[in-house]
Amino acid sequence: MQKKVISRAMLFIVLFGIVSLFSDMTHEGASSIRGAYLSLLGASAGTIGFISGLGEMIGYSMRYVFGKITDRTKQYWPMTILGYVLDIAAVPLLALVGEHGWIAACILLVVQRMGKAIKKPAKDTIMSFAASQEGVGKSFGLQEVLDQIGAFFGPVLLYLVMLFRQDDNMFKAYAVCFAVLAIPGAVTLILLLITRAKFPNPEQFEPDPKEYVPFKLGKPFLLYIAGISLFAFGFIDYSLIIMHVSKAFTLSANTFPLLYAGAMLIDAVAAFGFGLLYDRKGIRALVWSTLVSAPFAVLVFSGNSLPMLLLGILMWGIGMGAQESILKAAVTTMVPKQSRATGYGIFECSFGICWFLGSWLLGVLYDISLPAMIAVSLCAQLAAVPLYLISSKQMTRNEGSV
Repeated sequence: MQKKVISRAMLFIVLFGIVSLFSDMTHEGASSIRGAYLSLLGASAGTIGFISGLGEMIGYSMRYVFGKITDRTKQYWPMTILGYVLDIAAVPLLALVGEHGWIAACILLVVQRMGKAIKKPAKDTIMSFAASQEGVGKSFGLQEVLDQIGAFFGPVLLYLVMLFRQDDNMFKAYAVCFAVLAIPGAVTLILLLITRAKFPNPEQFEPDPKEYVPFKLGKPFLLYIAGISLFAFGFIDYSLIIMHVSKAFTLSANTFPLLYAGAMLIDAVAAFGFGLLYDRKGIRALVWSTLVSAPFAVLVFSGNSLPMLLLGILMWGIGMGAQESILKAAVTTMVPKQSRATGYGIFECSFGICWFLGSWLLGVLYDISLPAMIAVSLCAQLAAVPLYLISSKQMTRNEGSV
């Protein structure tokens, strides 16, 4: 019987991962050209940094509210489906904003992030139930691999669309790209409904605790949140990176999606590798990923060397991959089942606020002083390392005292 439960849990993880694959084709395809598109529509670097950060803040901070709602109602699937609908629908609508419609485009980007805010606590909680049967690091790492396969093929699809475009009007080319992304978006929603029909009660994967365990903001969790919030503050959004590339490098706009696709492949490999490392080393795995990825801003923004740019984007992809797999796995480990959506919400609220503040500041610094922007990015990420180490020690001490 146990073998059958584990088998169904892994089937659920893979099927839900395929849903995420097509979802990432949609919104990560959009992310590969979003910064250049906003710049073409008339948005400044400061505006792009502000909107990118505002979208992330809403997308993360509102997860606390929707996490509480999810824990209280236990309506995991309705919350997940509603969030996916908003997330997916906002992307193809970007094709309709008009040649000077940067304000409308920014509103749609915020709506898309609100969709993520609604779905993520419920989705991650559903995943955590199955992941608890298969190893949380491995499970979230596997899901991230499938995510990033989609995140690779989305930009590649847009590269092909732009390669075969019929005219040199870049606005029309971008508009067609966003319209084409409606196809993987529709597939996402169809597969999501199929997954729900096959697994209507995923909470049954993880047994209920024998007694109620109240959720407390313990010292390890608070230190972990502080560390990951510093990381978020210093981690430059890709919209700013691709805007810089479009201005500082003599690359064809056709190649922009390929740069992002390459970063997503690195993200996938890093996610699975660091997910496995998390199952062995816990939060200390974040120390290694941060040390490897933190200097990406130096390479991307300090010159116009193509090899340095590619190496910097590779390091950025490592940071993203570790973030996506380890961060969710750590919350699963620290927070009891009945309060997990709230735990995800608290963690992601802090993460999102710091991402917003950091993106806004780094966008403003881009226009004022590139060395200052690079220094803030690097120092903030490295400042997270000691907090990871202390949190890990606190967790080990608490486990030893039980």
